Amino acid sequence: MLIHWLKIKASPGIRPVPEDHPEPRPAPWRRPGHDPGQTPPRVARLVDRFGEAVTPVLPVFRGDETAWVARQSIVEVCQLLRDEEGMDLLVDLCGVHTPDRSHLYEVVIHLYSLEHNERLRIKVALAPGEEMPSLTGIWVGAGWPEREAYDLVGIPFSGHPNLRRILLPDGFAGHPLHKDFPLKG
Repeated sequence: MLIHWLKIKASPGIRPVPEDHPEPRPAPWRRPGHDPGQTPPRVARLVDRFGEAVTPVLPVFRGDETAWVARQSIVEVCQLLRDEEGMDLLVDLCGVHTPDRSHLYEVVIHLYSLEHNERLRIKVALAPGEEMPSLTGIWVGAGWPEREAYDLVGIPFSGHPNLRRILLPDGFAGHPLHKDFPLKG
């Protein structure tokens, strides 16, 4: 190994080419037949199963599969995604304060399939006074990101086993990721 490295080091500009290296798989938006205006198959199956509770986001930008899901159906949809679609890893769950839209909050859930190497983004809109159902019954790892969304954005999660502040002290007033939070704190 060392002699091989010394030979390469002694001859500048010549690098070994791996012979058994497979061609990289092209990104989804560069694959032949990819149509950004077409609903991805996984999202289309969700629409067929849940009807108006699931709305695909089109056009598909760079292969990102995204769907809006009604708050009342989110637990059923996530259960189906984990059990039947192979979305076995909750990568992230975050909240967004959107006072300029018809809904007050958005909960964004990023899922990943280890078997298929595919990602899916689920969005849920919450009106003022609505609570997001907790996903800790489906993915135990949802507990910490739900507490973070509660702490920083103020999104309440119904059915969470331990919903309390995680980053800020208990007596802290307000939620720092609100758009109307004062800049000086």
